[in-house]
Amino acid sequence: MDKLRELRAGGGGGVPDARRRETSQPLSSPVRNGLVMRPLEGEAFPPDMSDSADSGEKVKTKLMSMWNNVRYGWTIKVKTNFSYDLPIWLQGVCYHRRNEELTKQLEPLTDADRRLYTMELFKRDFASKIWLTYRREFPQLAGSMFTTDCGWGCMLRSGQMLLAGGLVMHFLGRDWRWFGNQTREQEAFHREIIGWFGDSESSPFSLHRLVQIGQNLGKRAGDWYGPSSVAHIMKDGMDGAPEFHPLLSQVCVYVAQDCTVYKQDVVSLCTKRRRLSSNTADREGSLENWCSVIILIPVRLGGESLNPIYEPCIKGLFTMDHCLGVIGGRPKHSLYFVGFQDDKLIHLDPHFCQEVVDMTPRDFPLESFHCMNPRKMSIARMDPSCTIGFYCRTREDFNKFCTTVTEEMLRQPGPKADYPMFIVSDGSAEDCKLEGTMQNQPERILRVQHLDREGQLRPLGGPQEDFVFL
Repeated sequence: MDKLRELRAGGGGGVPDARRRETSQPLSSPVRNGLVMRPLEGEAFPPDMSDSADSGEKVKTKLMSMWNNVRYGWTIKVKTNFSYDLPIWLQGVCYHRRNEELTKQLEPLTDADRRLYTMELFKRDFASKIWLTYRREFPQLAGSMFTTDCGWGCMLRSGQMLLAGGLVMHFLGRDWRWFGNQTREQEAFHREIIGWFGDSESSPFSLHRLVQIGQNLGKRAGDWYGPSSVAHIMKDGMDGAPEFHPLLSQVCVYVAQDCTVYKQDVVSLCTKRRRLSSNTADREGSLENWCSVIILIPVRLGGESLNPIYEPCIKGLFTMDHCLGVIGGRPKHSLYFVGFQDDKLIHLDPHFCQEVVDMTPRDFPLESFHCMNPRKMSIARMDPSCTIGFYCRTREDFNKFCTTVTEEMLRQPGPKADYPMFIVSDGSAEDCKLEGTMQNQPERILRVQHLDREGQLRPLGGPQEDFVFL
C-alpha cells in the first residue's frame, strides 16, 4: 500500500494523488480526473477570472466560446465511464490490471489497487496526446475572410493530431508522458512540436499552410476536407517542412495508393530522403541510410456505413506498436481515434472552439493542447471513409510492420482475408501498373474502382475520397 501512495504522490513519474497538495505546488494548479497538473519551470497557470482587470472581456470571450462549442459539437463536457474489468488499448499499449508488464512492480498491491493504478496510467497516457481543435481570432487565411476554422476545419485538425502524434513518437518516444519529471530536452521538444502546428503562416503545419497546400487539390478555406485529401495534404506539408526547421528532415510521409502499401516505394522514399538530409544531425547517432516514415493509408470500409466485418480489424490496429491511430469519425464530424475498449473507440475531438494561442513567447501556455477527458464512440457509428496512420522509425521497424500486417490481416480465414482493409505488396506502384497492362488476368485479392458523381469510372491513383468495393 505504501508503494501505491508513493506512486499517487507523483514521485518517480507515478500517478499523482488529487487529494495531496504539496507546499511547492501552486494553489492554482488544477486537478483534473485525478491528475495534478503541475506547471513546467517558468510557466504559470492562468489566474482566476475574478482577479483579472479585463474580466469583462474574458466573460464575453467565454460566452462566444460556449456558443461555438454548442454549435460545433461540444454541448456539455460529459465524463465518459471506462470499465476497470475490460482492457483498454491505446496505440499499442494495453491498460489492464492483469497486464503483468505494467503491474509487475506492484505485486504486493490488492487487485482493487491494481485496477486504480492501471486506470490512472491510461489517463496519464491519453492526456499526453497533443489535442488540436478549432481556433478563432487567428490571422486571416490568405484569399479568404476566415479568422476561424469553426464548422469546416475538423478533418484538418484531426490530420494535424495524427501527424503530431507521429512527431511525438519520433522525437520523444512512445513512453513519454507530459506528467512527472521531464528533462530540458523533453520540455523543449514538447513545445517545439506544438509550435509547428501554431496558427500562423510561419508554422510548417499550421492551418494556414495546410489550406494553401489544399488549393492544389481544388480545396479552399471553408470547404470540407475528406480523410484522403488530408493524407495527401499532410504529405505535401512534410515534404516542405525542412525549410521551416532542419529537424523535420528526419521524418517523411508516405501515402498508400489504392489501399496498397508498396514496399519498394517506401524504401525508395526513406533512403532518398535520408540522403538529402545527411547533413542533419541524428538524435541517436545512427548512420543507417533510412529516414523515419509516417505511413498514411486512405481506405473506405463499406458503403453508406461501416461494414461489420472490419470492426475486429479496426480494433486490431490499436494493438499494434506502430499504430498512430485513425482519422475519420462520424459523417461530417471528424474525430481522431487512438484506441478502444470493448466495442467503443476512444478518440480526441477537434470540435471545441478555443482562442488562438500566441506562440511567440518561449513559455506560451500548453494546457489547451491537451485533453483531460477521454471520450468513446460506438465503433458501429464510425464513418467508413478514413485514413489509418503508422510510424516506423527504422528499416527493421518497417519490415516488422509489413510482417505484422500480413499475418494479422491477410492470413486470417473468412471475409477479413478476402477483403482486407489494405494490403502490403512487393515492388512499386509503377511496376504493378505496368504488369497490369501487360497481363490480362483477374486480381487475386481486391479490386477497387473509383466513381465520380455520375457513376463514371475515374482513373486510379491520386487523392480520391470514394471507393466502391466489389
